[in-house]
Order: sequence, then structure tokens, then C-alpha cells
Amino acid sequence: MSRDRTPRPHDRSSHSRGQNAAGSRAGGGFRTRGAGRSAAPDRRFGGKGRKPVARQGEYELPRTETPPLPPVAAFGDLDLPDAVLAALTAQGVTEPFPIQAATLPNSLAGRDVLGRGRTGSGKTLAFGLAVLARTAGHRAEARHPRALILVPTRELAQQVTAALTPYAKPLRVRLATVVGGMSIGRQTAALRGGTEVVVATPGRLQDLIERGDCVLDRVEVTVLDEADQMADLGFMPQVTQLLNRIPVGGQRMLFSATLDRDVDLLVRRYLNDPVVHSVDPAAGAVTTMEHHVLHVRPSDKFAVTTEIAARDGRVLMFLDTKQAVDELTAHLLDSGVRAAGLHGGKAQPERNRTLERFKTGHVTVLVATNVAARGIHIDRLDLVVNVDPPADPKDYLHRGGRTARAGESGSVVTLVLPSQRRDMTRLMADAGITPRIAEVRSGGEELSRITGARTPSGVPVTITAPPSERRVRPRGPRRA
Repeated sequence: MSRDRTPRPHDRSSHSRGQNAAGSRAGGGFRTRGAGRSAAPDRRFGGKGRKPVARQGEYELPRTETPPLPPVAAFGDLDLPDAVLAALTAQGVTEPFPIQAATLPNSLAGRDVLGRGRTGSGKTLAFGLAVLARTAGHRAEARHPRALILVPTRELAQQVTAALTPYAKPLRVRLATVVGGMSIGRQTAALRGGTEVVVATPGRLQDLIERGDCVLDRVEVTVLDEADQMADLGFMPQVTQLLNRIPVGGQRMLFSATLDRDVDLLVRRYLNDPVVHSVDPAAGAVTTMEHHVLHVRPSDKFAVTTEIAARDGRVLMFLDTKQAVDELTAHLLDSGVRAAGLHGGKAQPERNRTLERFKTGHVTVLVATNVAARGIHIDRLDLVVNVDPPADPKDYLHRGGRTARAGESGSVVTLVLPSQRRDMTRLMADAGITPRIAEVRSGGEELSRITGARTPSGVPVTITAPPSERRVRPRGPRRA
């Protein structure tokens, strides 16, 4: 729960902007549209022996000085281009989610926006449609993008680009994804060819700026997505350097699950009289999501995990370390479960292939570190399992946010050893969640009822590329 803490005022003099935010931005070429882990953890999982820690207190949300425009009931009530409205219909997007209904009228008018809420709440379109609509019709010159979306991870950057592409195409707005682990040559070519919107991770964008391949002096719309994770990953120095390169007076939108110290400073330094939309973190436990804490014995945890993985349907399993992910993945494959591992030690193309196979059902179990806790959207994923309990309430909420997205239902299961119970109770309280608690054993009815666990086939499987990934070599002319 948030504490009442008053931060010291931050000097905004070098970054201050005009009092009339929407009016000052209208002249920039954009249309203005209205106003101890425990007692001997099982080493087959690579447990690290750390305990969950309590979340630091959050800062208070800033007060909006200028009254915001009221929420809308339908996308048709917004001043969106007809091409975007047609694309929304084609994509089956019929009604705006609350964060979209509340923020889009204001972001389309050029107001700064501060959004706080759980993952999976629809914020990508909340900022993305505004970015595209305000950028449309303003062609970018080589190396000079018109809008910037900063995200903490490669997966999230690719997901944002994929989510916005159907709406960017009819507007002829060019998108470029700028992330590490991928060909910098292709990214350089895209920037030099001209791109209106850049979706980037801070490190790779900074590299391209230093090479002279990207210049931010004409960016007028900036988005920081998952700002709290950027702080957690140590990106704040790079983020502030990048923001300082962007001209003052532009529109800025920031979305974050929490407002800890670093994020609070970003808000106070770079946002001007923002429209605030907040969903309490406890509301992240939407009614379509069930939370279960399963007490297991150390000697039984391995078998319990294997049986859950063998269930019908897809499951996402989180562990602490890369080694633990690799070991469990290998064990599941030997047990007859179609599993694949995902962690930061794998090359980005391999990570992309693994995610695609999980999304299509070619792989039924994704075993991952926290690299999969944000920025990954999987339709019809109804079970997330914390094999290793997370160390922080924010991590718990973001891991669980991979299920029950966009109104779907799902369950989050956390396996807890006896020595972890007290810390897990504290973590769940800090996350604002009251879970259902049960003691389970491998092969037990309660485990099967809650998770769908069953005994694996025991026949080893090998994951091969599905037909869509296999390259067919063109046949040469037949010899006479």
C-alpha cells in the first residue's frame, strides 16, 4: 500500500514548458484536436536462496491543474482519422478500455498524460493511437523521427510495434523498432530512410544517436512505457539523457505500474500538468484472475511442477535464474512436455522464435525468468506459475499480468516452501491480494483441481521448427 511520503521539490527550470500545453504544441506541426529461499531449495531449479522483500512506498500522484476532457463511450466519439476507426473495426476492437476512454480525448488534444495501472489494461492503444493520429501527415526526414516510444525490453518494443502496425499502415506512418540483440545495420537503414515513430530500448537508441544515425531534435510526442521497470533495470540515467535531447514544449506521456522515487522524479521533471489516470495496484487483481498460494514440501516441489506443466493448455512458468530455466526445460522435454526456455542469455532471434512457437501452441509450456514478466501478450493463456516466488510485489503483479488480459480469465499459482510462507504472506499483502491457500502433493486431487495437473507421458519430445518456420529451397531447373 502507498505511504504518505512527501518528496523534495525538483528543479524544473531547465525543462519547464509553456502554461498552455496544448496551445504551445499546436504550433509544432501537429494537429490540435480539441481541448532465505528456503530450507534447501531444490537445486534442480537453481534456487538462489533469497527471500521476497517488501515494496518501497510510492509517492502521491500529482494533481491536475487544468480539468481534463471527459471520458468517451466509444472510439467513434474521438476525433480519430477514419482510417484508424476502420482499422479498429477490422481488428475487432469495439469498445475502449477504461484507460483508453479516459486518456485518449486528452492525449489527442496534446495534453501530457500520466497513467498508472496494471499490465494488460490496454495502455498500448491508449498512447499508441494518439501518437499515430498526431503524427499522421507529417513526414519525417532521414534520421529525424517525429515521435519516440521508450520501453524497457526488446520483447515489449516488438509487441508495441506489432500492436500499432495495423493502425499505422493506413495512415502511412512508418514505424521502426530499435533494440539490442538485433541487426543494427537494418535499424540504421530504417532511420536513415525516414521513420515517423521510433519504438526503442534506451541502450540501443543511445548507441544509434552516438553514431549519428538518429537525432531527437524534432521529436514532438514522447512516451515512456513501463517506466518503473526502466528504473528497476537501471536505465534512468540513459532515459534522462535521452529526454534532455528532446526539445521542450512537446507532448509527453508516461505509463507505470508504480510511482517509486525515480519514476516520481521523471513525472515532476518532464510532465507538465498531466492528465492522471490511475488504477490502484490492488485493482490489478481483477475479478477474472484467481490467485493461489500452494504450500509444497521441498522434496515434492519438482514433481508438483512437472505435473502442472503436463496439463492440457498453455502455461507460463517463472523461475529465478537462467540455469534453473534451462534445467527445468530439459527435464520437461525428457518427461514428454513440449517446453521451451526463455531468458536473457539467449540470442534475440531465438527468443523471438520461442515466443512465436508458444503463441501458436507449437510449444505448450514456456519456462522463463523475469524477462517474460512484461511486454509479452499471449492470447488465451489461463495459467501462470511462480515456481520460484518473486522477490517483489511489482514482479508478482507483472508476472501475473500475463494472464487474464483484456477481460479474459486466468489463474496465478505460486509454489511456496514452508520457510517461505511468512515472506509470501507479506508480499501478497503489499500487492493488495488475498490468495486462496492450499497444501498440495504430487498426484493429489487438490493439485489437479486447481491447476489441471496430470502425470506426464514420460516419452521424451524434441521441439522442431513448425512448417511455417521451415525454409523451402527453390528447386533449380531440371537437367535433361
